Amino acid sequence: MHDFASILLVSSIAFLLAGFVKGMIGMGLPTVAIGLLSVVMLPAEAAALLVFPTIVTNIWQLAAGSNLIPLVRRLWVMLATSALATYAASGLLADTSGRATMALGIALICYAAIGLAKVHVSTPAWTEPWLSPVIGATTGVIAGATGVMALPAVAYFQAIGLNKEDMIQALGLSFTISMLALAAGLARAGAFHGSVVGASALALAPASLGMLVGQWVRMRIQPDLFRFCFFLGLLGLGVHLTLRSLL
Repeated sequence: MHDFASILLVSSIAFLLAGFVKGMIGMGLPTVAIGLLSVVMLPAEAAALLVFPTIVTNIWQLAAGSNLIPLVRRLWVMLATSALATYAASGLLADTSGRATMALGIALICYAAIGLAKVHVSTPAWTEPWLSPVIGATTGVIAGATGVMALPAVAYFQAIGLNKEDMIQALGLSFTISMLALAAGLARAGAFHGSVVGASALALAPASLGMLVGQWVRMRIQPDLFRFCFFLGLLGLGVHLTLRSLL
């Protein structure tokens, strides 16, 4: 299934579902979209299509909060190291040998396993100065190699005790910066160019529609049930991508 019509259909569905997930739980657009798109294209091609939907929806998300400046002051070291590491590692995502697909599958499995296990770790304040660059660099390497920007950044934001609203704003900030760095790295590798820019801009429409629907549904269903189904689906997708890369 690699003809244009099939890829267009899968892409539209992927961004609609990814936007829906983001509207429901405040994250997951890059993870869901790149996982689904990698079924019909290379991870680097999928990541390039993600640039506009990810940046715009995350700016939308971070602009809704009221603590942007305090969060930047607290997280700037982690964000800066994440951006540098993402850019430096982005060449790994452009690898066409199949290793990027395997890395993506393994990252999705780990992400889903942590979510299903409901792992929560608390970190004392005195550890932040040295832990922030470590988390940032690790997040950046994983983002550059797989396009998944949530590991281990999400767990870190939970561990340092951000409240719900600050958490959502911090995620929007982190994902925006990571995607800008990834876009720069993909452009350097020749994977983000003129025709892809237009396709990425068009993908913003289904992603935004899905996000609006997800926000509407979020007010009407039990979020714990949705999170369980979300992580279970990611686990299955990760297993599929990993096995496909081995065959």
